[in-house]
Amino acid sequence: MGLKEQITEDMKAAMRAKETAKLGAIRLITAAIKQKEVDERIELGDTHVLAIIEKMIKQRKDSISQFEAGGRQDLADIEKAELLILSAYMPAGLTEAEIQAEVAAAVAASGASGPQDMGKVMAILKPKLAGRADMTAVSALVKVALSKA
Repeated sequence: MGLKEQITEDMKAAMRAKETAKLGAIRLITAAIKQKEVDERIELGDTHVLAIIEKMIKQRKDSISQFEAGGRQDLADIEKAELLILSAYMPAGLTEAEIQAEVAAAVAASGASGPQDMGKVMAILKPKLAGRADMTAVSALVKVALSKA
């Protein structure tokens, strides 16, 4: 079963169980997926759906920090609940050691010799690590690896 089908089944289950918070978060996911499909006139696969969910997770994290800074803990709690539901659809994350091994392999595969080759290395890593690692942290690791090269 694909990720879109899993989301649809979870939405049906949330409706039956009358879980309004979960249902609302899942509806946000399906709306984003449908919007992307209509805009680009394509049928999205699991990798595109994961990219959409990853973007939504990033938005929630940003919102949480803004709400907490503004003293709106009630709104931050709603965003945290949605974040948990969204995170359940993401694949298991990689450990720091696994990410560093992938970075080292990508640096070797690209033949990178310095910071000017950052784009080459990231082009190799992005498809492999998307959804499984924070790409901002990966970028930082690549910078460190290339500064030593």
